[in-house]
Amino acid sequence: MKSKLKKANACEANNKRQVKKVTDLTTESSAENITDGERLVEVNNLSAGYAGVAVIRGVNLHVSSGEVVALLGPNGAGKTTTLLTTSGLLKALEGSVTVLGEPSNFSAPHKTARLGLAHVPEDRSLFFGLTVQENLRLGLRGKRSDQNAGYEAALDLLPALRPLMNRRAGLLSGGEQQMLAMARALVSNPKVLLVDEMSLGLAPIIVERLLPIVRDIANETGAGVLIVEQHVHLALEVADRAYVMSHGEIVLEGSAEELMQRQDLLEASYLGGEIDEETS
Repeated sequence: MKSKLKKANACEANNKRQVKKVTDLTTESSAENITDGERLVEVNNLSAGYAGVAVIRGVNLHVSSGEVVALLGPNGAGKTTTLLTTSGLLKALEGSVTVLGEPSNFSAPHKTARLGLAHVPEDRSLFFGLTVQENLRLGLRGKRSDQNAGYEAALDLLPALRPLMNRRAGLLSGGEQQMLAMARALVSNPKVLLVDEMSLGLAPIIVERLLPIVRDIANETGAGVLIVEQHVHLALEVADRAYVMSHGEIVLEGSAEELMQRQDLLEASYLGGEIDEETS
């Protein structure tokens, strides 16, 4: 068992390195023809992990157009694994993932990306030797007219990047790098946006400025956004709904407003305590 877990840890580290290879696998389609409230992502009874060892079990969640959904929970709860499997970067052990009406392609994640999904990984996966403009152009897909529209739309949502176009990504601040990672995903006009730990390594005051951008993206583009975030209260302020994970399972779900009013349930889930379903 120890050797199997050791192999699983090695696979997890390798899998995170593989995320860099797909950050430019953004969609060729635009956010057109999205119906308000349409379910864009459906995860059913999902189990996934590394080297055959399940890290998440029986996960059920969905994301609809124009909404922000927060995936919360303590470190090691399985949030990143859930995002990786949803985007097709990690193969499911059991269950299913549907993106824009199509089964997620675990053997060819770029095909899932082309459906209209963009994934911003927790390490941002920028090319530090390239300029802001060059990083953004890596995310462009489709017709030139669509590229130009996506490029301008991304910069309209993140205007602080405009004066930095010729600066190398490695010279940006942490907050600027996160904005660049978001913008690179947005230039492809995604219908579904997955964002993993956008606040990682950032000062709280910077996080307070960045998280509302997620709300703006959903409102202005109609995309469905699924975010993994450690700043629980800030995430709930911009989210419509939330799921809370603990030990690889969804232990709590509800509207953001409901969860903000039930601090006892949130604390219990983060501390590993039992949650009384009758009170939730």
